[in-house]
Amino acid sequence: MSHKYEVSKLSCAHCAVQIQEHLQQNPKFGKVDLNFATLTLRTDSDDIAALQKEMQKIEAQVQLRAVPPANSGHAHHHHDHEHGELNLAATIISVVLFVLYLLYSKQLREWSIMGEYAIALTAYFLAGYNVLKAAAQSLRRGVFFDENTLMSIATLGAFAIDAMAEAIGVMIFYKIGELIQDKAVHRSRNSIKSLLEIQPEFAHLAVGTATTQVSPEQVAVGSEIVVKVGEKIPLDGVVIAGESRVDNSALTGESKPISAKLGAELWAGAINLQGVLRLRTTKAYADTTVARILDLVENASAKKAQTDKFITRFARYYTPIVFFLALGVALLPPLLGSPLGWQAWIYRALVLLVMSCPCALLISIPLGYFGGIGGASRRGILVKGANVFDALHKLEAVAWDKTGTLTQGVFEVLNIVPHGELSTADLLQIAVSAEQFSNHPIAQSIVQMGKKQGINPANNWSKWGMAAEIAGQGLEVPSPEGLVLAGNAQLMQNHGVELPDLGADVQTVVYLAQKGEYLGYINIGDEIKSQSFAALGELRRLGVQKAYMLTGDSRAAGHSVGQKLGIDQVFAELLPPAKLQVLESLLEQHGNAVAFVGDGINDAPALARASVGIAMGQGSAAALESADVVLMGDDPGKVATAIQVSRRTQRIIKQNIALALVVKSVFIGFGSFGLAGMWEAVFADVGTALLAVLNATRVLR
Repeated sequence: MSHKYEVSKLSCAHCAVQIQEHLQQNPKFGKVDLNFATLTLRTDSDDIAALQKEMQKIEAQVQLRAVPPANSGHAHHHHDHEHGELNLAATIISVVLFVLYLLYSKQLREWSIMGEYAIALTAYFLAGYNVLKAAAQSLRRGVFFDENTLMSIATLGAFAIDAMAEAIGVMIFYKIGELIQDKAVHRSRNSIKSLLEIQPEFAHLAVGTATTQVSPEQVAVGSEIVVKVGEKIPLDGVVIAGESRVDNSALTGESKPISAKLGAELWAGAINLQGVLRLRTTKAYADTTVARILDLVENASAKKAQTDKFITRFARYYTPIVFFLALGVALLPPLLGSPLGWQAWIYRALVLLVMSCPCALLISIPLGYFGGIGGASRRGILVKGANVFDALHKLEAVAWDKTGTLTQGVFEVLNIVPHGELSTADLLQIAVSAEQFSNHPIAQSIVQMGKKQGINPANNWSKWGMAAEIAGQGLEVPSPEGLVLAGNAQLMQNHGVELPDLGADVQTVVYLAQKGEYLGYINIGDEIKSQSFAALGELRRLGVQKAYMLTGDSRAAGHSVGQKLGIDQVFAELLPPAKLQVLESLLEQHGNAVAFVGDGINDAPALARASVGIAMGQGSAAALESADVVLMGDDPGKVATAIQVSRRTQRIIKQNIALALVVKSVFIGFGSFGLAGMWEAVFADVGTALLAVLNATRVLR
């Protein structure tokens, strides 16, 4: 869905569902998602005039405004204050007339029945004009079972049986309830969207010694920008001058500011707290962290949860069922000889019609999911869809990648062990000459060690041939003295190189061989993140039964980390296809309730296949695209936080479903037996919707 529109003057959740279903019937609009919680429409069509025309067949007041692509994550919401003030004024006048009618109805009837009806009808139409107009439009297009039509029938029916006070009162209180409900929904939207107010509005582009204020979208990659104290960093970049402290809380949920020194990589959306910084941009605005966050959160609501889909289907049948129940209440008892008479049963049927609107469910459930997504983003957790919450809250197991996920991913050489008469310096020289051809963190750690020892790989560049990097194994590099191998045991085995048994005292090992002869090995260490211990403990407290590790590293390195963290089972030396195969078996074992947490390109297939793919925010682009959840920063403890947010969201949504269904059922029963009148019905209907909306907003906290 490539086109996004902002929707205004849409106040009915039931209407939103009907508009979406109506648009989906027209193939030229393609896939359609109309989200009442965010007041946005996403569709394949760019024909805004045709879209608005079709939408106005359902809701005459509705308006569309295209959101420019450059600001796709930052819609400028305009609120129709004039329209709202007119509604409020009409309602106030209606209330005044209604009070006069209640006080003087007897005198009015004695004086002039026309005068009584004039005041009553004026109060009624001022309060109910919009409802009656919408009902007329619905009937013209053949739609009978909607909120406006049924409310109109109920109140006009009350007039017909001389229950004018209740007809006016119901319409007035329905209108007041709608105004309060709209205000609550509006505040909820603002609360959620305030979490997303992190988009930088401008950038100071440096040209020589001068600066020019421009839009972040206009800044090219590699440009220099200046960020002053108190400003948001407009684009991802590297510090090339200055020193400061930076607040990343809007991006990662971490309240502690980080140090920004020469060479530090900073994210757009963070706030510069102390000194002036000069940055060289590393990404275009559309690819920055902040743009990705805004896009993920805005798009997340398009992926509806199963509960949301069920309620939409439920509403389609619920209203007609209640209508025919009301019709039965109106007709059957009198026809079967009830002593109460037609008027009493018609009144009871009208009460049921007032109760027939499913708005409490249609508003509160998508709002609850959207609130959950907003609440998670406040904590630095980007959930890509409401459907992800369904899977998150019932996970049985979590499978972890090791390097960069549970460990720091910052490698250092622990020791160099040559074989035979070869010296340590000579082995390091050969290793550096080979590993200079790779950008892998392990290779770079060896090159850095060589530089510390005064070994410059560039000295040997012309003497060595083109390297071949074997995915998940290592390097094959032609040298003047013969083919050099630098990699894991699998690479050596493929070339028939015999290796010594190193035992379990090593972590990540790079073996070296030349002309088929074993030369020695280099032991590489990777420190476990301090948060990893707490993360695994918290998951067990939440009831996640098993923890697995799926790593491409050696068995010794994998089991060493796994044992320290209390991992239930470690699968090591896995290439991407093997990692995916192991994950498939775990999914089968745990009934498709397994999350996978990773950060590398080789993790992308597993992230896409898992019940919930969770990527570390500083990982590869492929991992972030494949994942269902993105953790900004590198704290594995946020996996448990994501599960807690999902469970809280589900709990609040279930409360709303129970509240709405129980109240509706009770009052439908009361109304059928004459124990509740129209006053109680409208209070139950509007009150339930309002309570459900207020309850849904709790998930933000």
